[in-house]
Amino acid sequence: MAAPDLPYWRLSAFYLFFFAVLGGLAPYWGPYLAAEGFSAAQIGQLIAILHATKIVAPNLWGVIADRTGRRMAVVRIGALAAMLTFTGVLLGSTFWWIALVMVLFSFFWNAALPQFEANTLNHLGRADHRYSRIRLWGSVGFIIAVVGFGELIDRFGVHILPWLLLVMFAGLWVASQVAPGARQPVRRHHSDPILSVLLRPDVIGFFLACFLLKASHGPYYAFFSIYLEDAGYSSSMIGILWAVGVVAEIGLFLVMHRLLPRFGARLLMTVAMLLSALRWGLIALAPQLLPVLLFAQGLHAASFGVYHAVGIALVNRYFVGSNQGRGQALYSSITFGAGVAVGSLFSGLLWDVVGGSATFYLGALVAVLAAIIAVASLPGQEGAQEGAGASSA
Repeated sequence: MAAPDLPYWRLSAFYLFFFAVLGGLAPYWGPYLAAEGFSAAQIGQLIAILHATKIVAPNLWGVIADRTGRRMAVVRIGALAAMLTFTGVLLGSTFWWIALVMVLFSFFWNAALPQFEANTLNHLGRADHRYSRIRLWGSVGFIIAVVGFGELIDRFGVHILPWLLLVMFAGLWVASQVAPGARQPVRRHHSDPILSVLLRPDVIGFFLACFLLKASHGPYYAFFSIYLEDAGYSSSMIGILWAVGVVAEIGLFLVMHRLLPRFGARLLMTVAMLLSALRWGLIALAPQLLPVLLFAQGLHAASFGVYHAVGIALVNRYFVGSNQGRGQALYSSITFGAGVAVGSLFSGLLWDVVGGSATFYLGALVAVLAAIIAVASLPGQEGAQEGAGASSA
């Protein structure tokens, strides 16, 4: 367990509500847009907007947080503004209006998480390997949303989704108010200029591999639920399939603090990316076979759980001191932002042309390329341990 003075539950509550919002958006936003009459290409573009704002927002807010030192103020402003701007979904339904609303609410929503990640890691200090024990509550929030929303959508229709999401946004804002800020750690040396860190070969390889892996997720985030609807699954079953992946993720987070010190970043990240390729290949091959889908969703423990835990740990080691907030922001913007945005956009363009299965197969190939880059560039067990020592210096 965490140290006695760690505000475990107040930190965990923020993750729970943040990822409950994602648990409503990821599985059901695509079907909601389809019900509003948008085409596959338009859905791909709108989902891309949701992630593209991560390219700009985290970096802008990261600079503000690093320079002012008021990291939790950024988080609280972002949570409140996201809730208020999301209400615009209820005021119109044209493509350009929905695009504008998605730009606005995701700009503020995406600003909050990287700074909260940095705040959590500052609370943890040298015990950053325990991060996954707090982050797992985000997975719990995601499961509650995907299962609960799926049942409610089956009963009342997909048009109830914006109201459900507003409740989660309100919970996120409340959680941001009660979560305490951590004291900025004192470093015994000055941080290297951030550009010199970014130009290191291992950092370039890290970001490139992560970008490609998240790009391979594009078909999943944009069209997995629609893909399952076309295969005959109900909203409740779709929610359960999303939840299976996150249950596996929780199990992984419970043991990740032991795996990273034992096996090192390079091995774990490479295996996660190869298992991601297997996951997309299985989804492409047999969407009508529920046991195959259940196994594929279980691989979410690797394609997200291992990947993200290793990624957060490496960012915390690469970017220290005054670079910390911008490092977390860059990780978010390059991977969950640009990576997923590019993957979603190309998925939308390909979906009606080559079909869903072929699009998932292409995602598998991209994940294999990511694994090749990871094994060639990331630090092994010894390098990760050296980086950990540097980050706490």
